[in-house]
Amino acid sequence: MSNENQLKAINSIQKKLLGKKLSYREIYSLMDEIAHRRLSDILTTYFVASSFKEGFSMDELYYLTKAMVETGTKLHFKGIVADKHSTGGVAGTRTTMIIVPIIAAAGIKIPKTSSRAITSPAGTADVMETLAKVTFTPQDIERIVEKVGGCIVWGGHLGIAPADDVIIRIEEPLSFESFDKIIISIIAKKVAVGATHIVLDIPVGKTMKIRHFHDAERVREKFKELAYKFRIKVVFDVNETLEPAGRGVGPALEARDVLYVLEQKKERPLKLEAKALRLAGKLLNLCFADMKLKKSGEDEAARILSEGLALKKFREIVKAQRGDEEVSSETFKIKSNILEIESTRSGKIREINNYNVNTLAKILGAPVDKFAGIYLLKKLDEFVEKQEPMLQFYASSKYRIKEAEISLKNFPVYEIE
Repeated sequence: MSNENQLKAINSIQKKLLGKKLSYREIYSLMDEIAHRRLSDILTTYFVASSFKEGFSMDELYYLTKAMVETGTKLHFKGIVADKHSTGGVAGTRTTMIIVPIIAAAGIKIPKTSSRAITSPAGTADVMETLAKVTFTPQDIERIVEKVGGCIVWGGHLGIAPADDVIIRIEEPLSFESFDKIIISIIAKKVAVGATHIVLDIPVGKTMKIRHFHDAERVREKFKELAYKFRIKVVFDVNETLEPAGRGVGPALEARDVLYVLEQKKERPLKLEAKALRLAGKLLNLCFADMKLKKSGEDEAARILSEGLALKKFREIVKAQRGDEEVSSETFKIKSNILEIESTRSGKIREINNYNVNTLAKILGAPVDKFAGIYLLKKLDEFVEKQEPMLQFYASSKYRIKEAEISLKNFPVYEIE
């Protein structure tokens, strides 16, 4: 039987390479072979390559998403289930860990499955893992969400849309993903966790996954149409992104930024807080409309954060995920060597190179070294004096700090005018 399925899958790849459309049965056979790792990496690569040039029709997008969900695990929840996702590409913008406790504190379920780093120095799962366990069974997740209203867990272990995980692994060396693939990947994971209401963050910028607003518009339209087919309500936040919203880049440094915001500390990154509140507000408005509640989502999100309810909920989630519920930015220790980098000239910061931030954070050892990364002491439009500290390098290894210091000449973070 498996041989017959494999032949069907190979025929489907040949067809797609010739630019022909695939039926649901053809796509299902293909996803089933990929999900159960019965198709070689070479053949899977051919399938991935076939979709880059021509893309998929709207029907094919629907079939691919449906087949990815059907060949994997599904979570089951009753009522409204909220979710948030970002198309990504921006370092140091860990809004998810602020949004999840806000939504859960508002009484709405939010089972957030996140990825580990693919091309960045940290994924949400890597950041959360510095505070709590992120690997659970589907039954554990259902239990945690029923108990505390939300979770922030690693999705890769759950068997949710497994074909997608195989395809991501194939794409990783190229650091390249087609827009259609981004859309399928997101919706498949959301359908599998039972999401009914989603906010989709689409950062646009020359160092983002989506570089132009016309591409963001195409992604938005296709996403909307596909979500509608799965009866999911979705709201979008298309935003120009020129720099990380937080200051920390790397798992522990991003976790500390999240704690600063939840604790409302004066050193919290205000841009990270503002972005998290905007996205949480949009998601709450979407949910409140179906709950027949006449409340402002953003006002409610701001109240939950400022009154300490989000922090309280976050600690409940951390405890449910077997972490230390007493965790705070003061007790959270970053066990690293630190090197402060000073500015070689005075001026105003005109540009921050996101690619170079990512590259240097990875040279420092992130995400494998959870305590490695970069802390940006200066952000866009701020003034810096000559010999004033601009950023800090963190790493467990002194050798890596030296390597990053040498590499900074070829991968400058700031452009000063």
